[in-house]
Amino acid sequence: MKLFRKTVIPAVLALVCALGLSGCHGGVSTTSFAVPDTFNEDAPYEITFWAKNDTNKTQVKIYNNAVAEFQKLYPNIKVNLRLYTNYGDIYNDVITNIATGTTPNVCITYPDHIATYKTGENIVVPLDDLVNDDKYGLGGSELRFEGPTQEEMIPKFLEEGRIDDFLYALPFMRSTEACYINKTYVEKLGYEVPDVLTWDYIWEVSEAAMEKDKDGNFKVNGQNVMIPFLYKSTDNMMIQMLQQYGAGYSTPEGEVLIFNDTTKELLKEIASHARSRAFSTFKISSYPANFLNAGQCIFAIDSTAGATWMGSDAPLVDISPDKVVEFETAVRPVPQQDPDNMQMISQGPSVCIFNKPDRGEVLASWLFAQFLLTNDVQIAYSGTEGYLPVTSKAQQSDEYQKYLDAAGTDTKEHYQIKIDASRLIMDHTDETFVTPVFNGSASLRDAAGYLIEDVSKGARRKKEIDDKYLKELFENTRKLYHLDQIQVSGAEENSRDLGPFPATAVGLLALLGAAWVLILLYLIVDRIRSGKK
Repeated sequence: MKLFRKTVIPAVLALVCALGLSGCHGGVSTTSFAVPDTFNEDAPYEITFWAKNDTNKTQVKIYNNAVAEFQKLYPNIKVNLRLYTNYGDIYNDVITNIATGTTPNVCITYPDHIATYKTGENIVVPLDDLVNDDKYGLGGSELRFEGPTQEEMIPKFLEEGRIDDFLYALPFMRSTEACYINKTYVEKLGYEVPDVLTWDYIWEVSEAAMEKDKDGNFKVNGQNVMIPFLYKSTDNMMIQMLQQYGAGYSTPEGEVLIFNDTTKELLKEIASHARSRAFSTFKISSYPANFLNAGQCIFAIDSTAGATWMGSDAPLVDISPDKVVEFETAVRPVPQQDPDNMQMISQGPSVCIFNKPDRGEVLASWLFAQFLLTNDVQIAYSGTEGYLPVTSKAQQSDEYQKYLDAAGTDTKEHYQIKIDASRLIMDHTDETFVTPVFNGSASLRDAAGYLIEDVSKGARRKKEIDDKYLKELFENTRKLYHLDQIQVSGAEENSRDLGPFPATAVGLLALLGAAWVLILLYLIVDRIRSGKK
């Protein structure tokens, strides 16, 4: 009996506690990083930096210069730069490398992707303690460069990197979407370009542009090709429309709300204009800029980061010079449901840091990530496209203000459309929004675009986009993007059916019951034996 009391009971209770931790909490995730008291500048560190460029040689040069300048300041830190042409490849490689324990140190990415990265145990470094550290934090006393202080970060942009109440990413650049307009054709159709476009206005002008002459050419351009309204990113289109109409998309906890009546009505409207060929998408027709520059599109919606591709004098053009048509280009925010309550998406790359066993290596990574926020890097990179620096320090600098003031003085560095696009997000920062970030939010974003692509293709094939069609589309989309498998966190117990009890919880309760039965039996037997004595 003593052996039972000394070994079996403690063992059972220990097992109960262990199961309680694993069954109730899952993998333990780090919510802080212990910042070293000092950075050992004699210890050699080698870190990897995965970045994206838009096949833009100037951006590549800026990255290389940033690495070189940083290594002059910190000779003991070697930075290996690896460039990608799209964020999807970075995301896929990070996921692969998490499994092998070979993630990069610093990575250009998006919060949606980070939400997936951090589902692994202790993968992505939470930045709160690093940001606030007196020595090595933003504006820290021991930094060898003049980076921004926390107060000099644009608050709205900084908060976009916060997931589950912890900061996991620093903003690197910010952009939004813009509508690039062939103003010449709009006026030829008898309309004026307003300061704020509405969806009704876009649809009306687009349908008017479909009129043809007796030879079958479009009257507005005299050509046999015209797609009045072309949208590059249909996921953003769907997300912004739902935001503007006050309809559901998702909750921060991961509840999917996109399959609602407003979505149905919006998809029916979009389908009607796809059927008439007044509307199309990048996936159906190709790059909006190509059609805009050829005089075959009136409203081309793309990122402000794509501004150098837009317009008759665009520095970057994918069509032959003889196909380019002369026209006046106007830049406006994306169409709105209510011009007095503008809603536009905030996007653009962020930077995250991956955890490593050596805290000094993590600190070295953090120092380099901060260096990307210095004025030299921020201003240089923002000048390559219609990006906006993420710090007030850079935005308000004399150098950046001179850059903005020189708009239109040339068609390269100071290309008017590019700087107009940068000003657009600067002027409307307070009217931007971001979608909730959770494990699965990237799939939901893809699903949002898929809805528009599907009804657009269906309408072009003369299918009836009615309630029956949309019901089947919603069901298929849920399955295709595994939206029914997204786990909702922090939900009210009575708000939805949470499904069956997890197996670990069932085992925990069963073992807990067995433990108490054994303890009770022990007490009974012990009492009987005591009575016999």
